[in-house]
Amino acid sequence: MTTQNLLLAYEPVLERAALIRRYKRFLADVETGTGEVLTIHCPNTGSMKGLAEPGTGVWFSTSDNPKRKYRHTWELAEPSPGVLACVHTGRPNTVLCEALRRGMIGPLADYDEVIPEQVYAESCRADALLRKPGLPDAVLEIKNVTLLEHGQGYFPDAVSARAKKHLNALAEVARSGRRAVLLYAVSHDGIESVAPAAHIDPGYARALADARRAG
Repeated sequence: MTTQNLLLAYEPVLERAALIRRYKRFLADVETGTGEVLTIHCPNTGSMKGLAEPGTGVWFSTSDNPKRKYRHTWELAEPSPGVLACVHTGRPNTVLCEALRRGMIGPLADYDEVIPEQVYAESCRADALLRKPGLPDAVLEIKNVTLLEHGQGYFPDAVSARAKKHLNALAEVARSGRRAVLLYAVSHDGIESVAPAAHIDPGYARALADARRAG
C-alpha cells in the first residue's frame, strides 16, 4: 500500500508575527518582527482555546486584492515553538475535498464526483456532496479540530448550537437512506486522537451519539 501526500501551498509565503489580542471574533492585532502592528482577519468562529493567548505565534497570508478591508489573514497558530495549528477553517475543506477527488480517503474512494457547498436540509449546507451512479449520495460535513488537552484532541472547543444542528441534520440524512459522513480534520501537530468534547458541550456529545445510532 502506497502513502500519498497532499500539500497546501501558500502563495505568497506566510509571514510570522506575535498575537497581541483577538477580538470581535474575526479580528486580531499582531506585531511583526519589525515591530509593525497589523490588524488581520481571523477566519474562525470558535473559541480557539489554547491558540489565542497573547504572545502566541501567528502565521498570516497577504492578499493583493485592493477591495479587501483587511489584507492579511490568520492562517496558522504556533502555540509553542515548532508546533502548528491551522485556524483558517476553510483550509481543511479545500484539502479534504481535493483528497476526495483523488480517491485518497479509502472509505469514500469509490465516489467520482465531489460537489462542494450543497444545501441538504433546511438552513444546512454540506461541505460536500459525493456522487456516483449506483451508490447512494453521501452528504459530507468537515469539522476542524484544533483543541488539544493533555495529548487528546477535542471538538468542539466551545458550546456550538450550529455543530449540534449539523449532527441532527446528518442523522436525518442517514434515516432517509442516503449516506451521512462526518470528517474531523485534525489541524494541530500535537493531536493524535479525537473525542467529542463532552466536558465543554455535553449536548454535542449526545447529538453525536444519536447520529451514530442513526447510521
